[in-house]
Amino acid sequence: MTMSLPAACDAPAIRISKGTALAHEANDRSARILPGLITLLGLALCCLTPRPGAAAPPRLADFGFDMDNTSPAPTTAEEKARIGRLDTQLAELLTKSGLYQVVDLAGPAAGMRATTVNIRDCNGCERPVALQNKAELATYGWVQKVSDLILNINLVIEDAKTGKQVAGGSVDIRGNTDESWSRGLRFLFEEHVLPQTP
Repeated sequence: MTMSLPAACDAPAIRISKGTALAHEANDRSARILPGLITLLGLALCCLTPRPGAAAPPRLADFGFDMDNTSPAPTTAEEKARIGRLDTQLAELLTKSGLYQVVDLAGPAAGMRATTVNIRDCNGCERPVALQNKAELATYGWVQKVSDLILNINLVIEDAKTGKQVAGGSVDIRGNTDESWSRGLRFLFEEHVLPQTP
């Protein structure tokens, strides 16, 4: 009987010591993992938080497209509709690129077109309008129709103060369809507006 009492007393002591060891082990594991989690969280917050010194994209006044029909055939209703779709497509491409803050000047541009043949021949009349709307840049374009099969899409992005062209270009398209116009503008934008990687 005297031998069984110490054994009975020792059993709980062993169980307590094991529980304590497990608790210490869990605390040690938490102590090792927690700093890493805090570091990862800090990095994530740094990436999501805008840097105070980061410059905002320049404001770009978008005057849309004109039709320059030098062919014997008159401009059709379908071509006028395609000009409107090019305006929409260009605004979407500019916005999605993240390179510019697009300022929609469809209203002023319509008024300007009512008093002049097209914006590119108005001796820089678009630039004061762009500056009045606090835009550093201005863009306009035109589609030249040489014939029903030969057309070209042209785009200019210029400094609103100096008139110097900073981006843009021209692309020839074959076929006078919705698809050919859309693909032509997309190619022009990717090749002559977006930054090129070496």
